[in-house]
Amino acid sequence: MKKIFVGNLSWKTTEEDLKKHFEKYGKVISAKIVIDKNDQNKSKGFGFVEMEDAEAAETAIRELNGAPLLDRPLRISLAQEREQRPPRDRDNSYGGGGGGSRSGGYGQGRRSTM
Repeated sequence: MKKIFVGNLSWKTTEEDLKKHFEKYGKVISAKIVIDKNDQNKSKGFGFVEMEDAEAAETAIRELNGAPLLDRPLRISLAQEREQRPPRDRDNSYGGGGGGSRSGGYGQGRRSTM
C-alpha cells in the first residue's frame, strides 16, 4: 500500500473526484482532502490518496503529476511520514497567565460609610 500526496487542488474538488481521478491506475483504498476547521471547513488545497498496489501508485504519480483536475495542475508525490511532535511542556507554554494585577484592587479607593 502506498500513500500519495496531492497538492494544488481546486477548492471545488471532492474526495469522490480525487478517487475517480486515481482509479484509472489501480485500486484506491482511500482519498482524503484536508480541511481547515478554522476556515468554515474549507479545503486546504491538498489531500492524500492511498493505493493498494505500490507499482500502480508509482505509475499514477508519474502520469498525474502536472496533469489538470478541475483546471488545476496537480502536484503529486509520494507522501512523507509526518514527524512526531514532542509533547508540550506546560511550564514553557505560550499564552495564558492572565497578566498582573490591576491598580486599585478590590476595595481600594472606596470609603467606608460607617
